[in-house]
Amino acid sequence: MGIEVFIITGILGIPVFFLWKRAFSKSRIRQIAKYFWVAILTLITSSLLYVGIIVAFFAIEQYYPDRQFDAKGWQQRKDERYEYSEDIIESKMLIGKSKGQVRKLLADESNADSTDSWTYGLGFRPEYFNIDPDWLEVIFKKGRVIKVIQHKR
Repeated sequence: MGIEVFIITGILGIPVFFLWKRAFSKSRIRQIAKYFWVAILTLITSSLLYVGIIVAFFAIEQYYPDRQFDAKGWQQRKDERYEYSEDIIESKMLIGKSKGQVRKLLADESNADSTDSWTYGLGFRPEYFNIDPDWLEVIFKKGRVIKVIQHKR
């Protein structure tokens, strides 16, 4: 924990101090006791506020939307395909389709007709320490899709 934590907590504590001071202004507690409680409550509140801001920051940074599959969006936004992958898997939209139908829907990613496993890059999901891209694997049996799997780093 660096000095910046104390500086930020102190900055957050200034308005919090005045809010608590105002809340205790009509209290009949002695002046010294009043400032003691205001100081204690300020320390606790500003520390909790700091933690809340950090948690909210991390939650927002790692959020990404799950979108309904859109062939145009899938083909144009190759680095953000992870947004469509959950819909593809959960809706089972590819199950039973031929290789030609899959190629038409998901585009050609240099997948050979002779293989029974095709892969599509999904890009990097926005999360910390994510250094490997995800990919979607479409598995065929007798020329028809039987399974779709998302591989995460």
